[in-house]
Amino acid sequence: MNKTTEITFPAVDLDAMRIEAETLRSEIQRHDQLYYIAAEPEISDAEYDRLMKRLLEIEALYPELKTIDSPTVRVGGAPSGGFTSVTHRTPMMSLANCYSFEELREFDHRVTELYEANPEYFCELKIDGVAVSLTYRDRKLVVGATRGDGTTGDDVTANIKTIRSIPLTLPDWAPDDIDVRGEIYYPRDKFDEMNRQRVEQGLKTFMNPRNGAAGTLKLLDSKEVAKRPLRFFAYAVGKGESSKVGKFESLKVERQQDVIEWLGQLGFSTNKEGKLCRSIEEVEDYWRYWEEHHHELPYDNDGIVVKLNDLSGQIKVGATAKSPRWAIAFKFVAEGSVTRLNEVTWQVGRTGALTPVAELEPVLLAGTIIRRATLHNQDELARLGAMIGDFVEIEKGGEIIPKVLQVVEERRPIDAKTIVIPTVCPVCGKPLERSEDEVALRCPNWWCPARVTGRISHFASRTAMDIEGLGGKTVDLLFQCGLIRDIGDLYYLTVKQIEALPRQGEGSTDNLLRGIAESKSRPLERLIFGLGIRHVGRGSARTLAQHYPSLDLLAAASELELQVIPDIGPVVAASITEFFKFEPNKQTIAKLKRAGVGMEGGGSAVVSQHLAGKTFVLTGTLQNYTREEAGELIRLRGGKVATSVSKKTDYVVAGAEAGSKLTKAEELGVKVIGENVFEEILRNV
Repeated sequence: MNKTTEITFPAVDLDAMRIEAETLRSEIQRHDQLYYIAAEPEISDAEYDRLMKRLLEIEALYPELKTIDSPTVRVGGAPSGGFTSVTHRTPMMSLANCYSFEELREFDHRVTELYEANPEYFCELKIDGVAVSLTYRDRKLVVGATRGDGTTGDDVTANIKTIRSIPLTLPDWAPDDIDVRGEIYYPRDKFDEMNRQRVEQGLKTFMNPRNGAAGTLKLLDSKEVAKRPLRFFAYAVGKGESSKVGKFESLKVERQQDVIEWLGQLGFSTNKEGKLCRSIEEVEDYWRYWEEHHHELPYDNDGIVVKLNDLSGQIKVGATAKSPRWAIAFKFVAEGSVTRLNEVTWQVGRTGALTPVAELEPVLLAGTIIRRATLHNQDELARLGAMIGDFVEIEKGGEIIPKVLQVVEERRPIDAKTIVIPTVCPVCGKPLERSEDEVALRCPNWWCPARVTGRISHFASRTAMDIEGLGGKTVDLLFQCGLIRDIGDLYYLTVKQIEALPRQGEGSTDNLLRGIAESKSRPLERLIFGLGIRHVGRGSARTLAQHYPSLDLLAAASELELQVIPDIGPVVAASITEFFKFEPNKQTIAKLKRAGVGMEGGGSAVVSQHLAGKTFVLTGTLQNYTREEAGELIRLRGGKVATSVSKKTDYVVAGAEAGSKLTKAEELGVKVIGENVFEEILRNV
């Protein structure tokens, strides 16, 4: 009979392991603060890695010792299946923009009137990154979310926890429950290094640091996020409560500059370039300095943020539905550059209109590699007088939209070629048409692949039916595989069909089908806009949904009946009736009905007609509206929109890059307003 040998292991002193783990966590968090916040590291990277490795070993052997705020979460975890939505406890509002000292002084005038005193402003640099909200409960980071639409965002907590400049735990004196707002960004040098590595690996590079930061936060594998050196600046508090008596209560946080100081004491990295300005002239000086020197900083920034310094005053001044009235972003001057025009291609939109696009020699402009820029239409081509091979000056209007300004004629090469205007559609080959009253060339083929995919992409867009996971590339792929021919086909897609597509995983399939299913309950105004009726923008769609309680009633309306509605003139009315008579549209709507897409609305809301008798002229680029949408909002309230300025004009609404209409208004003494004043007039303030 064999004798069994009993093997014994030395007893583990769990208390000793707990003490060591707590000591390591405390030490690592201290070094994170020294390195990322104070910029005063005490140890080498190798020594820091040894501390982290030992803590990882202990937590792997004794999982019960791991805490939710352990620095090891910054290493990242297993890939997630996707992002859930988070509702912000207080909305993350967007800032109104201005581009001139005139608009800035309009802002100051409005604030002064509402504040009923001479305001002081705290000015900060506008970091070009990704806005996020961090929720701390019991002083531990529990939720990190993107801004999203301002009301809801994506839960990216696992990814945010990998960013070492974001504290996982707040001091004992901090509030028990607090939301901290700020900007996640990519330092320029780290971004350039990452792009170099991606080139070496044969991967696609990011266009600019902001896109790099946004793309990183969208990664499902937080271990990959942990490898990218994102940073964070805190600048606001969304919500704060405390049951403790101590340092928090003793602090007098009464001004925006106090908020910044207090966030720094909590352990957050804050931007050090903020400045108190006691007059609007000092704000202008602050902007002038940074407009000249902002490229010297190690991170991208595209303007300054001007905030009323008094927090109680901020409450008094209030906010619009979109933006606080007590703050504004004053953008830097658009930057220009010169590059070669290699070719002009023609894009076909959902309405059949062709848009010429400049294919450029890649050039760095305001932190972004620019390869393409819109040329708008044939008239713009004629104005420029450009030829293939020309050197052209480009700029980013408001640092957003690439635009060709002019040809550098003295650098025109001998072999420059004339730009050929197409006579047939570059996609389907059908002869192009042009109406006498239009600039644009149009493809008349309803079934042109570019028009079909354009209509479907418009239907799925955020401002229409907001179908998550259905971007332009996915639409193109579904069309090329013969799975969709119109928007109605979307609601009959199956799991098997989608999973058979190239590069389509289980998670993305579920997201797409869920997004399609959720879109069935969108409001009627979104469906009307999503149908893509020509001349019907978001404002007109809203008006129609207010007057007709169902899509069937709208479809049955006559031209004469539609023209009675404010904002719906003869052209729009004719377009609506023509749309619903067209047989392919009837078939598409029948598909939507069978699929259970909601066709009912509220109906019959009355909009104030306080702009009756007022005439507006729109010029330049507005931030929150297209000119069509702005015009619809004016007409909905009884006003008129003219195309030229005269003495009878009541208001000229001037956006970025306003041109001759602005000059004419100044000559005639017509009142010129910016977008913020325009919105107040719309609200009848």
